[in-house]
Amino acid sequence: MSTATGELKRVTTHTIQAMKNRGEKIAMLTAYDFSTARILDDAGIDILLVGDSASNVMAGHETTLPITLDQMIYHAQSVVRAVNRAMVVVDLPFGSYQSNSEIALSSAIRIMKESGAHAVKLEGGEEVEESIRRILRAGIPIMGHLGLTPQSIYKFGTYTVRAKEEAEAQKLRDDAKLLDELGCFALVLEKIPAQLAMEVSESIEIPTIGIGAGKHCDGQVLVTQDMLGITKEFKPRFLRRYLELFEAIGDATKRYITDVKQLDFPNDSEQY
Repeated sequence: MSTATGELKRVTTHTIQAMKNRGEKIAMLTAYDFSTARILDDAGIDILLVGDSASNVMAGHETTLPITLDQMIYHAQSVVRAVNRAMVVVDLPFGSYQSNSEIALSSAIRIMKESGAHAVKLEGGEEVEESIRRILRAGIPIMGHLGLTPQSIYKFGTYTVRAKEEAEAQKLRDDAKLLDELGCFALVLEKIPAQLAMEVSESIEIPTIGIGAGKHCDGQVLVTQDMLGITKEFKPRFLRRYLELFEAIGDATKRYITDVKQLDFPNDSEQY
């Protein structure tokens, strides 16, 4: 909040870089709908990620691969309408940028024009260098993503920690430096050893945002449904649940059902 004007200041790429420079941690959560985004924005979240994890938590798919560009734009539109302060970053979904840089640019432009979001995120390093260059030349900010990259899950074959072996760790270091040099404004590091994440965070200029990458990243991100305890079965080591909404919502629903069936709801004061 600006003390001079009393107006909310929008979080931007400049804001995020300044936070790293002064040692202030960056808080990021996912959002896929208007109501949730409004709550998170009002609470003061720095970045809202319209993640392709919507494929899992909103649509029930096993992986992030099935979600389409049109669906991502729909979710992003809903989030952007709710937000007054947070920066909104949108995942480029699988198939929308890997094949060639022209498709990548077209996909990124659609997200920015049709949703009103502030940046896009994509997975990979050297493999998608040309797509990154092309999108950045168009003036669209990019958040990178290295380590466990869920869009490549069938190549990995497992959701285990990445970059434990030196060869993969060195590739991650090289890719992180490349993304920094190309001009990405931030970098997500997912499920890698904490020591490696610290090394990368200290070796590049742009902020790193960790998920399962330890406390030395410049910020942290969680899937909101995981953090709130809505996704009951998902229990990785890195997840801290701040609520247990699966049980709480279930209990409330059971009470509602009972009240309806026993003619307790609505009562005299709840009707016209």
